[in-house]
Amino acid sequence: MTDGYYISISNFLSNGFPALLPLTYIGFLLYAGIVNFRTGLLLLSIFLLLAACSSAPGKDVPPPADDEAAALVEELIQEEEDDFVDEVVEIPPPGEPLPVSSFGEIWGYLVAGRENALIPGLPLSDIVYAGAEVDSYGKLTDVPNPKKAAAFKGRLHLMAACNSRALTHFVLMEGSAERKELIADLLAAARNYDGLQIDFESIPARDGGAFLSFLAELRAGLKGKAFTVALPARTKPVANDVNDYAKIKPLVDRILVMAYDEHWSTSAPGPIASMSWCKKVADYALRVIGREKLIMGIPFYGRAWGDKTTSQAYMYSGIEKIQNENPVTEIRRENGIPTFDYEVPVSVKVYYEDDYSLASRMDMYANMGVNAVGFWRLGQETRTVWNLMKLEAK
Repeated sequence: MTDGYYISISNFLSNGFPALLPLTYIGFLLYAGIVNFRTGLLLLSIFLLLAACSSAPGKDVPPPADDEAAALVEELIQEEEDDFVDEVVEIPPPGEPLPVSSFGEIWGYLVAGRENALIPGLPLSDIVYAGAEVDSYGKLTDVPNPKKAAAFKGRLHLMAACNSRALTHFVLMEGSAERKELIADLLAAARNYDGLQIDFESIPARDGGAFLSFLAELRAGLKGKAFTVALPARTKPVANDVNDYAKIKPLVDRILVMAYDEHWSTSAPGPIASMSWCKKVADYALRVIGREKLIMGIPFYGRAWGDKTTSQAYMYSGIEKIQNENPVTEIRRENGIPTFDYEVPVSVKVYYEDDYSLASRMDMYANMGVNAVGFWRLGQETRTVWNLMKLEAK
C-alpha cells in the first residue's frame, strides 16, 4: 500500500501537477491581493516545493525534499504563528490564593524627590535612583544625592536619562568634545554609587554604532562597577535596531527590558503590558540576552484614555461650529475677550495593575526561568504586592 501511494503521487507530480502551475500562480496573486499576502506566499512556496519534486528523475521512488525550500516553508509558518496568534496565558482564576514568586534579584526604581516611597524592609536587591538627565548643552544635571537613600542596604545605581532625539545624537557623536565631557560627568557621578544605568530612549537610527562605542567607553571607565542599560521591549529582531540586544549584551552587566507601554497615552486603549505580549517579550529576551543578564521590567502604573479631546486651537469658523453643536447658553466677556462654557459627556477607558495581575505576571516569568525583575516605580504600587515576591538567599 505504501509503495502504491508513492507511485500515485509521483505520477501526479510528473503528469498532472505542471499543468496546474499557471493556475496556482494566479491563485496566489488573487489570494495575496484580497486576503493575506504572507499566507498567499506560504501557499505558493508549498506548491513550488511540489513542483521541484515533479522534475526529479524516477517515478517509482519519492524524490528527496529540497532542504532550503522546506526551511523557508517552516520559517513562513513560524512567522505566521508569531504575528497572528495571540496566545492565551493561563492564570489562576480570581479568588484563589495568589502565587508568591522567588527571584535572584529584585530591582526597584526610586525617583529623586520621592524618597518616602522607599519603605524599609522591602524585598529589593537593587535600587536604581532616577533623576539625572542630560541638559541642552550635553552636561549631566540633577544627579541625586545618594545619602538620601542611605537607609537602603542593597546596591544603589545611578540612572542617567536622555529623551531628546536631537540631543542624544549630539552627545553620542564620536570624537566630539560634548561626548567626552558627558562620559567624564557620568563616571564622576557614579563614584558614589554601586553602579550606573543608561536610559537613552530616543537614539536616532543612524547612531547605533555610536551608542555601542559610548557604552564600551563607559564600561571601561567604570572599572568594575555594575553597568546596566534599560532597553525597549522586543518580541523578535528589528532591522537596523539601535537597541540590538545581542550587540549590547557583551558591553553591560545587566539589561533591563522595559516590558511595558505596550499601549501608551496616544495609542488606542489597551493594557500597559498584556500577559500574552509579556510572554513573547520574555521568551525573546531569554533567548537573546540570557537569564544571567536579563532583568524583566514590570509596571506598577496604569493609564486612562478619553474618547474626546477638547484642548486645541480653533479658527473662528470652528468656534461657531462649537457654539452651534453644543449647549452654549451664554457668551460672556472678560476685559473685552469673549468666552463661554459648555459640558460634554466623556467616555473613559482605564487599564491598570493590581496584586492579581502583578502576581500572575511574576509567576509566569518565574516559571519561564527569569532570574531578575525590576519595577517602575516605587510609590506607584499597592502596598500588599511586596508579599507576593521573595528575594532568594545567596
